[in-house]
Amino acid sequence: MSQPAPSLTVVRTPDRPGPGPMPEGLLRRMDVTIARRVNALLQGDYRSSTLGRGTELAQIREYTPGDDVRLIDWNVTARTGEPHVRVHVAERVLTTWLVFDTSPSMTFGTADRRKWDVAEGVALAMGHIATRRGNNLGIATFGDAKPRTVPPAQGRAGMLALLTTLRAEPAPADGNATSLGEALGRVNRLARLSKLVVIVSDFRGPFDYRAELLELCARHTVVAVEIRDPREQELPDVGELWLMDPETGRRLRVDTSRKRLRERFAAAAADERAAVAARLRDAGAQHVVLSTAGDWLQAFAGFLITKGGSR
Repeated sequence: MSQPAPSLTVVRTPDRPGPGPMPEGLLRRMDVTIARRVNALLQGDYRSSTLGRGTELAQIREYTPGDDVRLIDWNVTARTGEPHVRVHVAERVLTTWLVFDTSPSMTFGTADRRKWDVAEGVALAMGHIATRRGNNLGIATFGDAKPRTVPPAQGRAGMLALLTTLRAEPAPADGNATSLGEALGRVNRLARLSKLVVIVSDFRGPFDYRAELLELCARHTVVAVEIRDPREQELPDVGELWLMDPETGRRLRVDTSRKRLRERFAAAAADERAAVAARLRDAGAQHVVLSTAGDWLQAFAGFLITKGGSR
């Protein structure tokens, strides 16, 4: 009789409530699952509007599902009886930068999963999309005491660098957390040839990144992936409740049975999120909101298909 597979669940304790390092087996299983779903949902490459087509013919090969039908070579197709496509040498390689939030607030989650879990999934999905056809992927993290910067690497090397980054344990901030503004400044200095920057964050905290975001959007296509949890937008009616800010550790006791309090909380949360959306929009970033409840990957793929290639 076969033995049950060992559990791959991350063990959390009261003094270490964060995600900790991602177990290699769980990360590999998650990677394979997301790769299959990304291929099934997108049915072809996600392309930035800044990525042009080459003019030099590299090869003619058999058509595979997902190929652009406009690239079919009808002469070769008629001669062989099988559809073939023309593959051109790319005029430039697309470099994608992934800016990843590792701050304590990302460990929060009350629905199907934590915000951190969705962020890791988005990172893996973008990693597979960004490293297709030999394109490059670079990574910049922020939110903890030891931010990481991984220079762009091509294809499989870029994907392995992403997996290694996700498996690393964030360093406790201890009051020295790096900000989104600092991370965007790093990318601005390094992303000379990049044309796509994807920011994965809950965008909570001070708005200290306006200048860096404006500079980034002026030179590149920027996609801001905001991750929310339903309980951040409304309080449940459960009587007295202790609330804690994961960024500062401050605690506050509230009586959630008071309807007026719940209404004021929901209104303030909605206004705060609307302000974040306005800042991103005014800077020129594309913005998508994903939730810890429901199928985030379906929503993300839908965004990429409908808006991901527009500027």
